[in-house]
Amino acid sequence: MQPKEFFAMDGFDHLLNWKLLRGSHRFPGPDGGTCINEAAIVACGFPYQPVASVSRMPNCFSRPVCQLALRLNDEATDADRQRLLPFVTRLACADSRQVELERARFIDRRVGNDRMHWDPSSFDRGLAILEGVLAIGRQADPLGMDVAASRLDAARALDQPTKKHLRSLPAAMKAWLGLGKTSEMEPETLAGS
Repeated sequence: MQPKEFFAMDGFDHLLNWKLLRGSHRFPGPDGGTCINEAAIVACGFPYQPVASVSRMPNCFSRPVCQLALRLNDEATDADRQRLLPFVTRLACADSRQVELERARFIDRRVGNDRMHWDPSSFDRGLAILEGVLAIGRQADPLGMDVAASRLDAARALDQPTKKHLRSLPAAMKAWLGLGKTSEMEPETLAGS
């Protein structure tokens, strides 16, 4: 089966600011990203959760598809891993038990007993397998890149540190006079005190 041309990055400008990383991460990861499955969870509107095992992902995600995506994510080079970004919005495609078994068999037939690390030259083969298995059964609900990007950006913004609020008048006065470490605080922070 010849893979379709879904690897183009057109329309993914906002997602390009996201970086897929190897392994599971505190959200967002130290370099501003997560693994493909963690990004997919957030892009689909769920709260962030670390993914150490695909069995703990929300039920709308296909386990065989996500397992393959996770394997590709973790075994890819940093540059190749970013080629998985277009798939972030396509993993929420869980179907009937029969279809999920068909997907698992499809992957097993193509990957075989190769449970060890793939060499980097096999990444293109892995992408073709991912594309092929995504063609089986239910397709993920269409999710615009702008929606996915805004969800990822919103989730990232939730994790940004906020300014510490002053809790007492003496601390506020020290800050205003430049005697404390919190000189960035404004007098308005006492309004609620």
